[in-house]
Amino acid sequence: MAEDQEREEGQERPSRPSTAAARRERRGAARPAARKDADGKAEPRSKARPDNAAKSDSADRKGRPTPTRDRKDDRGSIFARTSRFLREVVSELRKVIWPTRKQLIGYTAVVLVFVTFMVALVAGLDVGLGKGVFWLFG
Repeated sequence: MAEDQEREEGQERPSRPSTAAARRERRGAARPAARKDADGKAEPRSKARPDNAAKSDSADRKGRPTPTRDRKDDRGSIFARTSRFLREVVSELRKVIWPTRKQLIGYTAVVLVFVTFMVALVAGLDVGLGKGVFWLFG
């Protein structure tokens, strides 16, 4: 009933994109088109800059330099590293675009048909070549 009232008012709930391509397009639309300088001005990514200008601005735009590689990291205990790894795995799995049940069934059917065809092809070639060898050599 509440959905009908929303539709009558002309406000629709934002729906989740149903295809992977639509989700990628939606994510791409949310990204900024240009980088911003220290001044706050947008600079197109394709704009070519002279090498000397890039070097003089790099310290201003980027901030402090990257720490040296010789610095020793405090990696923490094995339990802290393991829990961090598992948190990162879960966060990466949230980014995965999972197929719908319909897509999964379709993909599974395609794979099973292809594997069945390939097994039949290899078995037929094996039997045919085996009979040919026995006929030739005896």
